[in-house]
Amino acid sequence: MSMYSLSPLLASAISAALPLIIVALGELICERAGILNLGLEGMMLMGALASFMTVTMGGGLFLGLVMGISAGVLSSLIFGFVVINLQANQVAAGLSLTILGAGLSAFLGRSYVGFPAAASFAPLPIPFLKDIPLLGVSIFSLNLLGYFGLLSLAGVSWFLYRTRAGLTLRAVGESPVVARALGLSVTRVRYLAVFFGGAMAGIAGTYYSIAQFKMWQEGLTSGNGWIALALVVFATWRPMRVGFGALLFGGVTALGLYFQAIGLSISTFALSSLPYVATVLVLVFISRNLETVRRHAPAWLGKPFYDDS
Repeated sequence: MSMYSLSPLLASAISAALPLIIVALGELICERAGILNLGLEGMMLMGALASFMTVTMGGGLFLGLVMGISAGVLSSLIFGFVVINLQANQVAAGLSLTILGAGLSAFLGRSYVGFPAAASFAPLPIPFLKDIPLLGVSIFSLNLLGYFGLLSLAGVSWFLYRTRAGLTLRAVGESPVVARALGLSVTRVRYLAVFFGGAMAGIAGTYYSIAQFKMWQEGLTSGNGWIALALVVFATWRPMRVGFGALLFGGVTALGLYFQAIGLSISTFALSSLPYVATVLVLVFISRNLETVRRHAPAWLGKPFYDDS
């Protein structure tokens, strides 16, 4: 494979990886606080539809992004109220959120199916850097949301391991009992984590609808919310590993598209299933060493806690 054919392949892999990075980082912060949110798919779909509808009605890209984030945040806060205040089962609540988001977005988006986005985020090449072989097209010619995704990797890493707030977040995820005894508001920390997770899901949904696909169709995110959940486990709850894992899944997706482009005689359904097959294989590989997963997973993940503060 020559440099000329590898460059667009890498660009496609990174393009597919960026929304996974964004939504997975949001979920990572959420899980670090002890909250397991399985509703990523629903939140992304609501964010994608809200942003698409906004730009279609002439609201512009900035307002579209704001509305996408707002839809994700609103969905996440509903989930937060149910699992934090009402102490509901987090798995059941997250699955309900996914079903609600998928159904509601399909219903509200019926009249928009197949229409192109009235506006979209265009690539913003960085002078000089865009001319670097291989990396110029794939990393230094992204759109605004793409650059945000890359910077988020460094930003979340810095927040978790270099700030007092990050230490507080990790303390709540490891032992909210001890955190409460130290005078920390577990409820506030968990709500902020859920809020951040919803905002990142909304941004990822916006990326799909008005930056990558630039159209609306039912189930636009194609189940990538589930891949993002697996990605957090694959990364053992560490931000920089999220980037590596997302690039792996994005590469599998791009490889399927590449095989179709060169006319390889493989069923399109088989090629489309490659990212999900890769997800299953990765989870099987990880489950071979459960001790590693347990050692890095937040100790209070998925467990309710009543904070009487």
